[in-house]
Amino acid sequence: MNRCIAFAFLASLPFATPSRSEAQHPARSSAAASPSIPQVAKSAGIFNTLLAAVEAAGLTETLLGRGPFTLFAPTDDAFARLPANTVSDLLQPENREQLRTILTYHVIAGRVSAAQARTVRSANTVAGESLRIRSSNGTLRINDATVRIADIPASNGVVHVIDRVLIPDNAGTGYSAVTRRH
Repeated sequence: MNRCIAFAFLASLPFATPSRSEAQHPARSSAAASPSIPQVAKSAGIFNTLLAAVEAAGLTETLLGRGPFTLFAPTDDAFARLPANTVSDLLQPENREQLRTILTYHVIAGRVSAAQARTVRSANTVAGESLRIRSSNGTLRINDATVRIADIPASNGVVHVIDRVLIPDNAGTGYSAVTRRH
């Protein structure tokens, strides 16, 4: 089933063929023509909750920026695994800063491939907290989340699809220990 999701996701992405001048000059890649991180997420159709949260937190323009960024992107199913009312509570205007903290905990400055991630034990996030990174039997894990699809290119970074929402220790109270970093 994961292979079907991965194929459907990758098949939905717009890929650009480099022009002759781009092929002759690798430094002039088609990165500018490729979709940004939010565009990649939108075209996949499995990140609607993430995109709504990014919009509510006022982070859309940031993720459209130059970057590069590495986004560990939880799917709609990952958000559905959170305790009841968590998402609706976080989307309330009074919880905007908490939502920003949670979302920026999913972002690393720079373009980090899955191969690069496998060589480290942790990475600092834009939220200022560290993610734990493990690799075992070919499976890459970020805290307690599993990377289901890795290395999806974007013009301003890379996206890794994960199966859980990452909740940093400094996100505040009121969340189940199941969703927190272990």
